[in-house]
Amino acid sequence: MTNELLGIHHVTAMTDNAMRNYEFFTNILGMRLVKKTVNQDDIHTYHTFFADDIGSPGTDITFFDFPNNPKGTPGTNSISRTGLRVPTDAALEYYLDRFKEFDVENDGIQELFGKKVLPFQEADGQKYQLFSDENNEGVAPGTPWKNGPVPEEHAIYGLGPIEITVSYFEDFKKMLTDVYGMKPILEEENVTLFDVGEGGNGGQVILRNDDTTQSRQGYGQVHHVSFRVKDHEAIKNWEAQYDKMGMQHSGHVDRFYFEALYTRVGHILIELSTDGPGFMTDEPYETLGENLSLPPFLEPKREYIESQIRPFDTTRS
Repeated sequence: MTNELLGIHHVTAMTDNAMRNYEFFTNILGMRLVKKTVNQDDIHTYHTFFADDIGSPGTDITFFDFPNNPKGTPGTNSISRTGLRVPTDAALEYYLDRFKEFDVENDGIQELFGKKVLPFQEADGQKYQLFSDENNEGVAPGTPWKNGPVPEEHAIYGLGPIEITVSYFEDFKKMLTDVYGMKPILEEENVTLFDVGEGGNGGQVILRNDDTTQSRQGYGQVHHVSFRVKDHEAIKNWEAQYDKMGMQHSGHVDRFYFEALYTRVGHILIELSTDGPGFMTDEPYETLGENLSLPPFLEPKREYIESQIRPFDTTRS
């Protein structure tokens, strides 16, 4: 099927401080900043992309730096935790020591669905967990950042399972299976694990049931999740499928680095994104993320944009 979901494409979250967030992801987590641009729908806001060495689809977590954005409140009806992949159980031990060194709040190494994981959070409360790929199969990982501060054999090289928490569990589960073709592979009380595409850590969603406190969007929270589709034809097929089902959507959106389509399932904003053209469309490998990149339609506004956004230096010596 040309509209089959291939795995996770990216997660976009919100930060209160682009510079601190940059330092956390590059200096502590060892992920590469592959694109520093602006939110195409709000050009006063940074949009930063952290990924593997070459910005492969399925490896990037991105951030909006909304000025004056209030702090978010964790709770139900939200994308509640973002997964990141590391190669082995030994890599979790490496990061556990690293988190102690850099005073990163974490819950220690645990087991989840038979996998070793390390839950942790950023200073603003954004929640993550590292998943060990030891014995993992399914969606292939990316390439560790070759010039990063973390040894390649331990480094983060992709997105892991995405956790979504809702108060309308059965209805949401039905949408994931009937609309998106996700496959439930594990059922426990109040939680279902789904495979997306080839599955494995790079293609899974954890759906949790929680009817307690309602979350509130703001910094420290996830804005949306995106799933991979092959190409322009797949996006157009999904657009037609949404129309047929009576689902409201954004229509096709050209983000220059990829094509996108957005819809909301309950409280959760779901994007579908193409694998290409990619982040090296306008920058060479050697200097990815070092300068402010703008898509062609925003380039005439560069002087104005640079006068409005809060500058921060990401050049590396």
